[in-house]
Amino acid sequence: MEKIYEILKKYYGYDSFRSGQEGIIKNIISGRDVSAVMPTGAGKSICYQIPALYFDGITIVISPLISLMQDQVRTLISMGVRAAYLNSSLTPSQLSRATENAKTGMYKIIYAAPERLESPDFIDFACNANISILAVDEAHCISQWGHDFRPSYTHISDFIDKLPKRPVIAAFTATATGLVKRDIVNELHLRDPYTVTTGFDRENLFFGVYKPLDRMAFLMDYVAANENSSGIIYCGTRKTVDEISMILADNGYSALPYHAGMSDIDRTKNQEEFIYDKAKIIVATNAFGMGIDKPNVRYVLHYNMPKNIEDYYQQAGRAGRDGDPAECILLYSARDVKLNEYFIDKSAENENIDPGQLKKFIELEREKLKQMTFYSTSKTECLRKRILKYFGESFTPPCNKCSVCRKEYGSDFVSISLKRYKNEQLLIIDEALFDRLSAYRAKTALRLGIPAYSVFNDAVLRELSAVKPMTIPELLGIKGIGEAKMNRYGKDIVDIITAYENEADF
Repeated sequence: MEKIYEILKKYYGYDSFRSGQEGIIKNIISGRDVSAVMPTGAGKSICYQIPALYFDGITIVISPLISLMQDQVRTLISMGVRAAYLNSSLTPSQLSRATENAKTGMYKIIYAAPERLESPDFIDFACNANISILAVDEAHCISQWGHDFRPSYTHISDFIDKLPKRPVIAAFTATATGLVKRDIVNELHLRDPYTVTTGFDRENLFFGVYKPLDRMAFLMDYVAANENSSGIIYCGTRKTVDEISMILADNGYSALPYHAGMSDIDRTKNQEEFIYDKAKIIVATNAFGMGIDKPNVRYVLHYNMPKNIEDYYQQAGRAGRDGDPAECILLYSARDVKLNEYFIDKSAENENIDPGQLKKFIELEREKLKQMTFYSTSKTECLRKRILKYFGESFTPPCNKCSVCRKEYGSDFVSISLKRYKNEQLLIIDEALFDRLSAYRAKTALRLGIPAYSVFNDAVLRELSAVKPMTIPELLGIKGIGEAKMNRYGKDIVDIITAYENEADF
């Protein structure tokens, strides 16, 4: 198993795994199916990517999220891994070319939308390829009782049955109740799966619930206090999204809207502006977020209360994926309960199920809304404890990172601007060098047409500006710099640091 550590270092630039990753990887490599629940930002992708690089065959990753596929493939290519995605964002000719390339064995990892599994061309490719792993991302989508049911996911097991050789099946999700976990195992026909829940707690996140007399005033004060930070503002309706994004823009903030009422072109454009750091704020309905892998989101603010804790925790989990402190703020109003009851009734009308199941569905959704309301109105029980208890985990308060534990009840309370810490090792950062490296990263990202974090994330830049490696071997000692990035950017980084240090000597 030493090879998995070699792969981790070579491609990802790390010497050790995060909690839960190694066990999952070893079980997949041994040929055992896996069902894993890991919180957003815990490193799910490494759990199937490393076995993919370990095996001789191809790994297919099923995902409903075009943005995630594009981001993952872009990141893999930057690491020196041949990868591709097959989804509706490609033109027919692009799709045909990518499928033909797949048939020749050009790609090691292929991301595919679940609908693609019903395509004759894709089935033909799959039945004639050596498929080692079928990874199912956002696996909760297979459960009718989950918070994001997708009918197309129910066809995955049919696709597997068509394959001449059954691959290892690995299912991953960030949020799942006990009922949904059982559905994942049953619907995907997992065989004696290695089942793991790595823990839902995100220690770097602060959770705050406030009931301001004037929500818009609170919002504007909060955004002003965090004007240099990247943030997501979630709203309950499209109309509210449009209103808030317009008000923010009128007040000089680079804020863009995102909701299902916009054209695909406009949504994609606004999402990319946000991911590429051209816009600081995205104002969105729940149509935005799942699969967004932007690591430097410093806050997620819910202007309206979501209808259940699963939705809330997944959306809030977009904050702080880089491990730095981030805030998850919810502005509560009793009117949001009525709004969500309306949405539950409307969604029930669209459910194609018999009356008995429909009644059960409505009861379950209303119970989830009740739990979300309890969370939003809690004045004595730690918010972190409430979230973790909902997902079946215990926690002993105080967490000292929630508004209840900090006794922040005032309706006019406005969170102070985020206090950034250097990092867990308390490295002494040379801010001038950090700025210079950031400028290089921005220029390089623009030239390559990729997000800045695909070059290096902030944690790498902080370590570079503290350690100041001036040779290639020293550079490889920086966490997050693997061989591919060292070969692509290493000389430039060493030259920048060397020039900076030489200037400092005068």
